[in-house]
Amino acid sequence: MRETRWGLTVPVEGFALTEHAELAREAEALGYSDAWSFEADGVDGFTPLAVVGGATRMRVGIAIANVFTRGPATLASCAAGLADLAPGRFCLGVGAGSQVIVEAWNGLRFTKPLTRVRETVQFLRAALAGERVVFKGETFSVDGFRLSRPPAAPVPIHVAALRPGMLRVAGELGDGAVLNWLTAEDVPKSVAIVREAAAKAGRDPASVEIVARLFVNLDPPSPEADTAVRRHVTAYLNVPVYAAFHEWLGRGGELQPMWQAWRAGDRKAAVAAVPARVLDALILRGSPDAIRAGLRRYLAAGVDTAVLALGSAEPDPAKRREALRAALRALAPTQE
Repeated sequence: MRETRWGLTVPVEGFALTEHAELAREAEALGYSDAWSFEADGVDGFTPLAVVGGATRMRVGIAIANVFTRGPATLASCAAGLADLAPGRFCLGVGAGSQVIVEAWNGLRFTKPLTRVRETVQFLRAALAGERVVFKGETFSVDGFRLSRPPAAPVPIHVAALRPGMLRVAGELGDGAVLNWLTAEDVPKSVAIVREAAAKAGRDPASVEIVARLFVNLDPPSPEADTAVRRHVTAYLNVPVYAAFHEWLGRGGELQPMWQAWRAGDRKAAVAAVPARVLDALILRGSPDAIRAGLRRYLAAGVDTAVLALGSAEPDPAKRREALRAALRALAPTQE
C-alpha cells in the first residue's frame, strides 16, 4: 500500500517563532509527520525549520528556497546547516519562484528559470556530497567551492514545478516534486509528467515523491470570509507564472474575466470575477470533516505528502489563534 504523509505549513500564522517548538511537539503528537516552510514576504524559510527540527523528530522541508535570490554556494550552506540540525530529516525544496519575488522584490532578472533550476540541482548534488565543485553553466558558474561541513547523509532535493518543463526537471533530477495552487482533479495531469520523465531518465518513477501544499481557510461562511478567500486567490493567480499554469490546466476561459479586470486596474471587479467553482476547488473550506475529505481527494489523486497551510481572516488575534489551534487538532491524522 502506498505510504502517504500529512504535513503542516510553518510558521503557523499568528504564532511567534518562539512558540513553534511547543506547537510542533503538539503537532507531532497528533500524528503530523512533516513541517514544511515557505518564503514570500514573511520570515525566511530556514529559520522555522530550525525551530521545529530541533524540537521534534518530524521531517522538515523548505518549499521552496529560491534559486535566484540565493547564490548556489549560499544555498548549499543553508541546506548543510539544516541537514546538520535534523540529520536524515531535512528535504531541500528549490524552485524559480516568480517574477514578483525575483524582479520586483529583489531587483534580479527572472531569466531562464528552467535552466537555472536544473543547473542548481546539478550543483547541489555535488556540493552536498562534499565534492569540490567547478561548474560552468548557462545561468551561473562556480569555481572551486567545497562545503567544509558537508551533510553526513544525502539531502533529498525536491523541485517546485507547475508546467511540463519544470515537471520534467523534477522527474529527471529531483527526489520529489512540489506542487502548489492546483485542484485535486489537476493532480494526475501533473504527476503523469513527473513519472514519465523519471522513467525516461532511467529512474524508478514511483521513487519521486509528490508533495502538495494545500490551502485551508478556517473561517465560517460569510460574505467577509468569502471576499478574503477571493482576494487570496486573485493575488496569486494574476502572477504571470500562475496565470500561465492555469491556462495550461485548461482554466483560462473561466479565469479570463478576472484577468481582464486585473489588467484594467479594477481590483474589486477582479476579486468578484473569480468563479465560485474555482474558488471551492482550490481552497479547502467548511467543517473539519469536509476539509479532511478534500485532503483525502488529493492523496487519492496521487499526492504522497499533503501539507496543510492553515489560514484565517479573523481580525481578532486571540480568536484567530484559537481557531488555528483548534483546526490543528481537528484535522490531525490521529482523527482518521
